[in-house]
Amino acid sequence: MAKYTLNLSIEELEKRTHKDYLVTKKFLKADAPEYLALADGDKEALKHLVRAANILEKINMQLDNHDNLPFKEFLEEEIKKGNRQAELTKILFDAQKGVNALDTMSQPIFLAREVPGLPGKGVYPKDLPVEEFHSILIKMLKSGEIEEVKKILTQRSVVIRNGGELIGIDYIDYFEEDFEKMAEELDKASKVSTNADFNEYLQLQAKALRTADPMLDAYADKKWATLQDTPLEFTITRENYADEMTGTVIENEELKQLLYENKISPIPKDFLGARVGIVNKKGTEALMAIKKYLPTLAKNMPFNDEYEQNIKPDEDTKQTMVDVDMVQAAGDVGEYRGGITLAENLPNDDKLSLTIGGGRRNVYHRQIRFISDMKKLQERLDEILDKEQHKYYLDEADHWFTIGHENAHSLGPRKGNEKLGKYRNIIEENKADMGSLAFVDLLTELGMYTEEQRKQIIVTTMADNFLKSKPTMSQAHRVRTVMQNYYFSTRGAYDIVDGKIHVNIDKVVPIAKEMLSEIVRIQIDGDFSKAEKYVKDNFVWTDNMELIAKKLQKVNKTLNGRLETELADMLSR
Repeated sequence: MAKYTLNLSIEELEKRTHKDYLVTKKFLKADAPEYLALADGDKEALKHLVRAANILEKINMQLDNHDNLPFKEFLEEEIKKGNRQAELTKILFDAQKGVNALDTMSQPIFLAREVPGLPGKGVYPKDLPVEEFHSILIKMLKSGEIEEVKKILTQRSVVIRNGGELIGIDYIDYFEEDFEKMAEELDKASKVSTNADFNEYLQLQAKALRTADPMLDAYADKKWATLQDTPLEFTITRENYADEMTGTVIENEELKQLLYENKISPIPKDFLGARVGIVNKKGTEALMAIKKYLPTLAKNMPFNDEYEQNIKPDEDTKQTMVDVDMVQAAGDVGEYRGGITLAENLPNDDKLSLTIGGGRRNVYHRQIRFISDMKKLQERLDEILDKEQHKYYLDEADHWFTIGHENAHSLGPRKGNEKLGKYRNIIEENKADMGSLAFVDLLTELGMYTEEQRKQIIVTTMADNFLKSKPTMSQAHRVRTVMQNYYFSTRGAYDIVDGKIHVNIDKVVPIAKEMLSEIVRIQIDGDFSKAEKYVKDNFVWTDNMELIAKKLQKVNKTLNGRLETELADMLSR
């Protein structure tokens, strides 16, 4: 068994695992009314879905870091020996689902001294530096090994060394045994679940887990994106925010040219997650209110005549939406690393299902968005927001903004973002935020929001946009927040008066429209250098941001977070 040196002291671990510093998001309990109301077949299906999710978590841990599973085994053995340091370390390991992560202050957390953070995570060889990666690919391309390079640069492969070259192995083949176990659980769930459409999806997904064929995933994704009236939710998420290696290939001019000549589009590696939940009908009905407006929003996107987008103004909107009471969030979707996602819009633009007529689906996580301590929220507002504007702050308005954000992912250019390399996700997340804000006035005119709700969305979003600390460039969701804050500040969307934020409400939407146009232009052009300049020009941490950050740190001590999954734990036994 591998041996490790625990990196955090007892004192540091006791601090980080204390309730004041470790926030807990509570998913459904074992006796939750939502669970008890299910038909017996759906209860039985839920058990198999949770088990499938847990298997996927094991797979994703290996994609995330070569040392995750050995380190987990080491901790478990040390805990048996009564090692208190290992016991506390295990709490953080389980929360962030890995040995390395960032905390809410964007500070790196390394649980083992021997395990550094790597740009290639667990999907590239541990000993492969970026320079050697580029030189090997250049050599292979010049030797005519085009198909081999395509396998290396696909989002689905695990890359290993083969002498002086590299080989890309589809993750379905690489983790064949575990994916087969997952498929068996999905098959079992499909035999007892009460919804025929859901069962068909599970069977398609099980088939895709048994054979390394991206088209099988496409068929499963296409079916999943049509699900609207199902009791249960099960999603395999495939997103590529964590891979910092693949995107570097377009920064090497010689390699970039060779890839272009051979028609190879490098796509960052997918990391895998699984979401299990129970669809909340009342919450879902509220979500669907925006659907009828999506074609109008598509018509109002900047430069909409220059590209194809997922929402076509003259066709039925291929977009489903569900609000979900959470049972389990495993793997990539459940990692509490600086934060955890409130919702997802999938499949992403790099997925095949969108090329065969598939749509997209938004899933919202009810338990993650709930505010557990309203007193703490009020303390935060007292510290950072003009008292006259407290009346416009509403935690539910953050949910409305998130709905706009997720739907905005379906708007704008569908192709070419891979050319933006390591900036593609920052630009795309920025687009989604600005799309949400830019259309607030239009949706108010159309009757989606009242004038009061309009003000609530604007003030709440602007106040929530301030961070506790400056993020790293690897945090796409947070980098874009700093960019927006800087952009808004230089154009007068808010002022800092007596140390508090005052939102100039009527200026926000026009400024958001301006930024949205600039972002979409970058996506259309697909120019890496323009994207890089745009990010660097706007990723500016100002004195005012630091001032508000200090105030946020004063009222919010949270450094890490974890999930409490009582119902899932019961079902997985």
